[in-house]
Amino acid sequence: MKRYITLAAMLVLGFMLRVQAREVFPINEGWRFFFKSERTSDNARHVTLPHSWNTDPLAQGYWLETTGNYQNGMYIPEEWASKRLFVKFYGVQSVADVFVNGAHVGTHHGGGTAFVFEITDKIRFGADNALLVMVNNSWRNDVLPTSTDMNLYGGIYREAELIVTDATAISPLYFGSDGVLVHPHTVSLERIDGEIEVHLTSKNETSCTLDIEITAPDGQPVFMKRQKAKIDDKPFVVPFSVESPELWSPDYPALYTVTAAIGEDSITDRVVVKTGFRAIGVNVENGFSINGQRIPVHGVVLHHDNALSGGMLTAEDYDADLQQVHRIGANAIRSAVMPHAQYLYDRCDEEGLLVWIDAPLHRAPFLSDMAYFATPEFEQNGLQQLKEIIVQNINHPSVVMWGIFSQLWMRGDDVTPYLRQLNDTAHTLDASRPTVACSDQDGALNFVTDLIVWKQSVGWNRGSTDDVTVWRDLLRKNWSYLRSGVQYGGPGFLGHKSYTAQAEPRSNWLPEEKQTRFHEEYARNLQNDSLFWGVWIESLFDYGSARRPYGVNGSGLITLNRRETKDAFYLYKAMWNHKEPTLHIVDKRRRLRDNNKQLFRVYSSVGMPVLTVGTDTLAMTEYAACQYRTDSVELKGTVEVKALAGGLRDSVTIRVGNVLKPKRSPGLRRTTDPQTTN
Repeated sequence: MKRYITLAAMLVLGFMLRVQAREVFPINEGWRFFFKSERTSDNARHVTLPHSWNTDPLAQGYWLETTGNYQNGMYIPEEWASKRLFVKFYGVQSVADVFVNGAHVGTHHGGGTAFVFEITDKIRFGADNALLVMVNNSWRNDVLPTSTDMNLYGGIYREAELIVTDATAISPLYFGSDGVLVHPHTVSLERIDGEIEVHLTSKNETSCTLDIEITAPDGQPVFMKRQKAKIDDKPFVVPFSVESPELWSPDYPALYTVTAAIGEDSITDRVVVKTGFRAIGVNVENGFSINGQRIPVHGVVLHHDNALSGGMLTAEDYDADLQQVHRIGANAIRSAVMPHAQYLYDRCDEEGLLVWIDAPLHRAPFLSDMAYFATPEFEQNGLQQLKEIIVQNINHPSVVMWGIFSQLWMRGDDVTPYLRQLNDTAHTLDASRPTVACSDQDGALNFVTDLIVWKQSVGWNRGSTDDVTVWRDLLRKNWSYLRSGVQYGGPGFLGHKSYTAQAEPRSNWLPEEKQTRFHEEYARNLQNDSLFWGVWIESLFDYGSARRPYGVNGSGLITLNRRETKDAFYLYKAMWNHKEPTLHIVDKRRRLRDNNKQLFRVYSSVGMPVLTVGTDTLAMTEYAACQYRTDSVELKGTVEVKALAGGLRDSVTIRVGNVLKPKRSPGLRRTTDPQTTN
């Protein structure tokens, strides 16, 4: 017997009053979840959104790509019979079919963006109503991404809400956005000129009275306009100008409030959005700039989960992660593969962080994958998701570039015409931001977007990390006219320890030391090079990957559970964070060492450290910016290592010599690194 839980606490105002304007009610409580394979809802679990079955105890540790059903009930009062009702879901992974009272109201393909369906015609007013959402996160060749390394956590993994409006309203149906889009065309210290795009919808009217107001960061109105607006299939556009504006920048993240309201004598609908005004520039000579001021971009890649919440990141999760972004000294984040929740970008707006949002046209490093299918269904879904990403995030001043693709192969069907279509679509929807792509291949695809970020890994599996300088010099010689950034990184696990850093590799053996040395050499050769407008580190945090041997991609500088910070984190903190000084002895976790000859490395942002080992002071030399090293010294027994610089102190006690090594299995042999094999 099906039972539907009334959302009485959330809808109580609907019983008491005639709603005079838009009302929004969270519908996160009272859901009942069961897998489609269970065939009945008799044993459905009561869950609260956000929810994912990949963190459900019934999954028993297995990664599930399957279909799940979510049921809820809503009592809709008779007083709302003249209203319009919409359901909005902020993230469902990956395909959602929504039913109301058994009637299908729509399907959404794509897990990273919000979507809205109108349900007015399916509602029984003055009665209980049944809401069902069928969710599938299985692989499909018509839903992007078709190739990804990160986990796609199946379920309604973000919040949901019910929107109630009058018959005439600002439409919530335009690609899941608020229906109010701000387009600045010219931005200067003297004046801003632009347009406000408002999407209107009505059941019975062809026009309405529209009020637009812009208020400055101090709350003072700087623009007001009232006019009759025609309601048709096209958005209504209101030109605006602001004199002597306060421009948004990383150092001064000034935010304006834009209010759109409709109604002749009283307001019947209102939408309020925050935005900021800034001019973005990127060129070969001056690199990346905001409002004409050059900003060396120090970015970190963020994926979409942690060990506690899985893919259901909360506001508290985002706040904690942003603390680490600031702690390392990064001024930019890249939302890998798909967008994060709106809350993250709201915070970036307020804190002055720069954001690159990826579209989900992405290739993971697995030979079994195909990232591009030359079918109408695939291409239409990619266009749809790109439009949703841009329209839903266009008002965020922190978002400074749209990612078009990542790490595609130039083999098989020619993807370049489709990339041009995506790139043109982005420019049509938003001419104020550049497009960007991340590439690890040669070919025509590198000349489509405004910016290109080279994913580089020379010296990880073969060769020397110093070979990256050969690549860099060739890039400068042959393609210096490209507006290039660079991204790099490699996995390192804390539990994969060796007694000597030169120990022979083992199968699935990915020690932190290898990651650390890779970052040291790349930082030495690529940081602060004027050839690149930005440097991106992949990634700030480890992330879940059921396709990996350990279920985790270990490329992060911080572990998936956020408890352990790897050595390479302190390297970038020393170079990037100018507010908090850094002094860090490298390789402190390796307390037991079998080689009597030892050298020591220290990261310092406060100058040359003084290093003492036992009772001896060792001379240090500057190897690269913020990197200091000693020569090899003979040691034996237990010694304390201390570093002092700029009033800071770091220390570790190590044991050298007479260390029992773990025996290796005779069946193990040298292998290629599984984390980066293509």
